Amino acid sequence: MGLRDDLERFREVGEQRREDLADFIQYGELGRSGPGEINIPVKIVSLPEFEYDQRDKGGVGQGEDGTPDTGQPVGQPQPQPGDDGEEGEPGEEGGEHEYYEMDPEEFAEELDEELGLDLDPKGKTVVEEKEGPFTDLTRTGPNSTLDFERMFKEGLKRKLAMDFDEEFLRELCKVEDIDPREVFEWARGENLPVSMAWIEEAYADIPDEERGKWASIEEVEANVEREDVQQKIRREGIDHVPFRREDERYRHPEIIEEKEKNVVVVNIRDVSGSMREKKRELVERTFTPLDWYLQGKYDNAEFVYIAHDAEAWAVERDEFFGIRSGGGTKISSAYELANELLEKYPWSDWNRYVFAAGDSENSSNDTSERVIPLMEEIPANLHAYVETQPSGNAINATHAEELERHFGTDADDVAVAYVNSKDDVTDAIYEILSTEGETNE
Repeated sequence: MGLRDDLERFREVGEQRREDLADFIQYGELGRSGPGEINIPVKIVSLPEFEYDQRDKGGVGQGEDGTPDTGQPVGQPQPQPGDDGEEGEPGEEGGEHEYYEMDPEEFAEELDEELGLDLDPKGKTVVEEKEGPFTDLTRTGPNSTLDFERMFKEGLKRKLAMDFDEEFLRELCKVEDIDPREVFEWARGENLPVSMAWIEEAYADIPDEERGKWASIEEVEANVEREDVQQKIRREGIDHVPFRREDERYRHPEIIEEKEKNVVVVNIRDVSGSMREKKRELVERTFTPLDWYLQGKYDNAEFVYIAHDAEAWAVERDEFFGIRSGGGTKISSAYELANELLEKYPWSDWNRYVFAAGDSENSSNDTSERVIPLMEEIPANLHAYVETQPSGNAINATHAEELERHFGTDADDVAVAYVNSKDDVTDAIYEILSTEGETNE
């Protein structure tokens, strides 16, 4: 293995030693990542390199024209660039190895595996129809698409259903004083698919000297072994399979609709005076991975950010997690604005997620009288509320509990999660993303 192989191996080991995804979400520095690129810290593995040995020893050498003769000291090692420790220190140029870059698609895939998620985004807008595998069948089509295997099976089933033990019926025709009608009635009683015409023909072909060979049908049954169709086919083989026109089926391709998977994510955050730094950080630590995950799952993802105290207003993502106001709280104002902004994203064409977060404090009766009706009015794949209370529940922090009481804990389009510390973040994300049931179309 050469030096280049060693270097590539060290890089591979470095990527394997990147921070665990769940640890990164709960405790890592999320701010170094952008909407389209997630930078996960790598536990640095120093790359191998040579370093000059600066021990206080001379040396010996040999040579001529001013160079030392054999055995003469060659002097002390001369200072080299980097000997003063200010430049060229080993590992100083290791910046490219400090972060593992992951796009949202890879992030979503790994988070699925990490948390045991299995969100299957539904497309809504048909963008293309294309031919799939030849799995559909029709009664007409070009000969090249005839499903001969199916036709053969149908013919074979018919042969098995229509065949019977001809030799046994001929022996019945030899019973004393029997006539074709009696033979036919016996055969029908045994569910043998034989016609009256066949029996009459077989009866007529019996030589006179063989008529009366048997005294009764019971005697024939006791002395002549009957052979079923499968035994007969194994013994004689199949000379022909009776095909019919109705057996013919022609394969044609299944038409597959390719649907574009569009999603709009509305992030709502309480910025009132009670939402201090620790609460804001927990909101950011929960919402940011949700955004990355949904961006990685959908073809086209758009995000709307709404801040609110007693009033609500739309903001850019860069502002969303840093805003703080001194006002009161009226959560319904955010849902009223969300309902208005979502008019740009028709439910028939867009998947929708509405995520809200705060400390569960709300103005009196606002949750029951305004927020819950608005949540029921706004169609979405999922409504979620994340309560952040690092120091424990406040007396008037009842919004999350009211939502749970109204919607129940088993609703497939409403999730409530509690994040009191960083340790709760991944559980909250799992609770939210595993709540969604079948997408409403």
